Amino acid sequence: MTLPHLDAAAIARLLGPADAADAVEAALRDGLDPETGPPRTGVPVPAGELLLMPAATKDFAGVKIAGVAPGNPARGLPRITGSYLLLDGATLEPVALLDGPALTSLRTPAVSAVAIRHLAVPDASHLVLFGAGPQAYGHLAAALAVRPLTRLTVVARRPEPARALVAHARRLGLDAVSGGPDAVAEADLVICCTTARTPLFDGSTVAGHTTVVAVGSHEPTARETDTALVTRATVVVEARSAALREAGDILVPIAEGAYRPEDLAGTLADLVEGRLRPEAGRPRFFKGTGMAWQDLAVAAEIFRAAKAT
Repeated sequence: MTLPHLDAAAIARLLGPADAADAVEAALRDGLDPETGPPRTGVPVPAGELLLMPAATKDFAGVKIAGVAPGNPARGLPRITGSYLLLDGATLEPVALLDGPALTSLRTPAVSAVAIRHLAVPDASHLVLFGAGPQAYGHLAAALAVRPLTRLTVVARRPEPARALVAHARRLGLDAVSGGPDAVAEADLVICCTTARTPLFDGSTVAGHTTVVAVGSHEPTARETDTALVTRATVVVEARSAALREAGDILVPIAEGAYRPEDLAGTLADLVEGRLRPEAGRPRFFKGTGMAWQDLAVAAEIFRAAKAT
């Protein structure tokens, strides 16, 4: 049997960032419980790491096989590789094969967009974006879909990718510049999507109305934000189980004795269902590690859109 192959171009054509965010939010509203999702399996391999992420609902099942190859960018290849196999939920017959990196570049910003919808101040206009890779472009598009951004400050290690992202943002009509970590003091929204293993900025300088989103790591010893931010903020995670297993941004402050698991304000589902509202005067912090149910929710919506065309 030849499976329909939905490549990166097809995925971009079939589903935009707002619709992807709607798919994630709909999955939570329909009662999906992220706490029960199977953990990500990571296997060290000579080139880096091989990740296996399965998930299932009554309508669909699926599994993403992703490779993380740190040496690829030097070869002119993407750091993240892989594919997503989508199956019928009732029969487990394969129904489609999707480009894995393109799916990840859509679903991770979609999850962040759901958090931003519920956490960020409605008139958020200034985004400080750490990183200039594919996730940075996806997160810019997702943030623009849910908030009226007018300013962008790009903070990146390498000047060329930073300039390219700034130019892209200017073509979208934003007042965009490259800057440094101190720009967070003037931000309404901060998004971190980097490979950093240590904090990117001083969390004590983040304003009380600012929302910070960090999605760059899923390792217990790696983090993009510091303890100062975590202890000041209303902290929201995808699932407590995943955060306390993989989120270094949370686990490092716990290990330092500066934070407790019970200090977590709640989850993405709590936000969507209205059980959690951010506290005025405190920064809001969403930490995402990426979960398999999110891939499935977005892949299923892409498949439905493909069938409808």
